[in-house]
Formats: sequence, structure tokens, C-alpha cells
Amino acid sequence: MKKTIITFALTSAMIMTPTLTLAGGNHHHEQQKPLAYTGAIETTSVAELLNDTSMFTEKNVIVDGYIVRQINKDTFIFSDSETDIQVELDDVYLEQALNNETRIRIFGEYEGGNTPEIEVDHIQIL
Repeated sequence: MKKTIITFALTSAMIMTPTLTLAGGNHHHEQQKPLAYTGAIETTSVAELLNDTSMFTEKNVIVDGYIVRQINKDTFIFSDSETDIQVELDDVYLEQALNNETRIRIFGEYEGGNTPEIEVDHIQIL
């Protein structure tokens, strides 16, 4: 009986060791900050986006401007100082508050239709 228990314990240890080793690594990545690129980037104006309001239009975009007002919990009006568009900020978190004078860069997906909008993936404060 003792021999069976020892054999079982050793076999279990041999099977679990690689799994535990792989599961325990790379915790140092949790403390690293995301990449903060500050070089040139191609942005689009809101007016260019609104030239195509087909309900089948979907494209990744980057726009610079300001959030000028809040419509409801996740929906805001964004302006690039010339044209306004609705933006949806679902699951977007920032460490600091924004106001209508905070210049930001929005990375998201533009969707045409009756109410064209940008579904925001990420915001960068400029």
C-alpha cells in the first residue's frame, strides 16, 4: 500500500511539474506599461468619415480632437474642431478625467448608418 501511494505521488509530481512551471512564469509583464509610441501617425478628419455613411461601412480610424458633451453613460459627442460625430466609449478606462478642453486621440472603428459613430477601442491624451 505504501509503495502504491509513493508511486502515485511521484507520478503526479512528474506530471504536474511542467504545468506548474509554465503557469507560474511571466508575472513581471503585469507591471509593465503599454507601448507609448509618440512618432508620426496618420489621422482622419471627421468630415472625411462622414463622406461615407453607408450602413455597410466599417473601418478602423484614428481621429484627434475633443469630447464636447455626454449623451448617456457610454455615448459622447466628439469634435475635431470642425465636425462632430457620436462616439461610444464601452469598456474604455483612463487614469485621469477628461473635459471639453482635453485634446485626445481616439483609436476605434467607424461605422456608418443612420447614426454614424466611432466605437472607441483606446484613447490617448495628447
